[in-house]
Amino acid sequence: MQDDDRSEGRRRRRAARSRAWRTAAVAVPALVLVAAVAVQDLTAALAVAGLCVVVVGFLALVSGSPAATGVRSRRGAVAVLAVGGAGMFLGGTAFGAPVVDGAAGGAAMTLVSPVRTPSPSASAAPLATTALAALPVKGASPMTGYQRTEDFGPAWSDVDRNGCDTRNDVLRRDLTARRETRCKVFAGTLQDPYTGKTIRFVRGERTSSAVQIDHVVPLADAWRTGAQRLTQAQRVALANDPVNLYAVDGPTNTRKSDGDAATWLPKRKAFRCTYVAHQVAVKRAYGLWVVKAERAAIARVLTACPQQRLPRIAAVAAVAAASRPAATPTTTARPGSSAPATASAAPSSAGTVTAGAFCSPAGATGRTAAGRAEVCRTSTTDDRLRWRSAT
Repeated sequence: MQDDDRSEGRRRRRAARSRAWRTAAVAVPALVLVAAVAVQDLTAALAVAGLCVVVVGFLALVSGSPAATGVRSRRGAVAVLAVGGAGMFLGGTAFGAPVVDGAAGGAAMTLVSPVRTPSPSASAAPLATTALAALPVKGASPMTGYQRTEDFGPAWSDVDRNGCDTRNDVLRRDLTARRETRCKVFAGTLQDPYTGKTIRFVRGERTSSAVQIDHVVPLADAWRTGAQRLTQAQRVALANDPVNLYAVDGPTNTRKSDGDAATWLPKRKAFRCTYVAHQVAVKRAYGLWVVKAERAAIARVLTACPQQRLPRIAAVAAVAAASRPAATPTTTARPGSSAPATASAAPSSAGTVTAGAFCSPAGATGRTAAGRAEVCRTSTTDDRLRWRSAT
């Protein structure tokens, strides 16, 4: 009688464990599935549900009594393991893998990540054609009073405060196989974007001019199309902005001189769309205009590449808000010149500031306790607004 009672107790316990395993085998994958649906990731749900089934099958296989786990036999346990393994494989293969988005029949395909909500910063840059259409069209202003160093600062400045001048920053960006120290490029190879030629650069009194740094929007052209109205700090930023600079073949740069798109375009036609897109980006960011012939020339280039977008350079965005000239410009006399120069209203002043501290808005000015002029802007290596030297 006691043996019967003990046997009955064991059967009840086994039955209870079996019910618990069955419940867990159904409930756990179901909960995982619900959670995955909530975050829109079914591949992860498949992988985790497969893992749960594998665990059940493994325990059924190694236990002395497969029925205790809800599986009727060892053969059933092997089948459960196979099903769970397949689920893990399929879910694990798809989880995190790129999704191919494209049409059949040989159309171009693009690899995109699993569905996620893009951040605002990930949105596409404006189309060059759209940005060009929004630029004002005016006549060229006279060159009266233009002085390169006085108006745009010395060539080349360290505007981003990284310890290196802008020329060497651009050489480091555009040259390959470089021989250099931290802030000086002594040699390297340039694939000239304007001509397509391969140029060997060697630093030296007679050799450095083989590779020159070109202003995509020449400073004289910028002066004729609105830079007269910018502040000194804004003009210095324009002259040293990476989006406005390329290392190029020296003689080609000399022939370009201060020509706009109506009078000069790169010999290498494959680069022209990029070239004019940079011109539009600079003029858009610094509040400059285009002349009628220049606008027509850029529009002709962009007909070959209607999907060309503007480049994204942090330094351009940094001064964009501060670069718009005032609605009613004031006229002041340039020191040492009888000709008046047009200037925009001064940006807001923050009084005494701390160099390197975060600031707002872009373009605000201030002075340190030592009296050094500071401008609220970003740099090429830091897209956060900070107080940085205005010189």
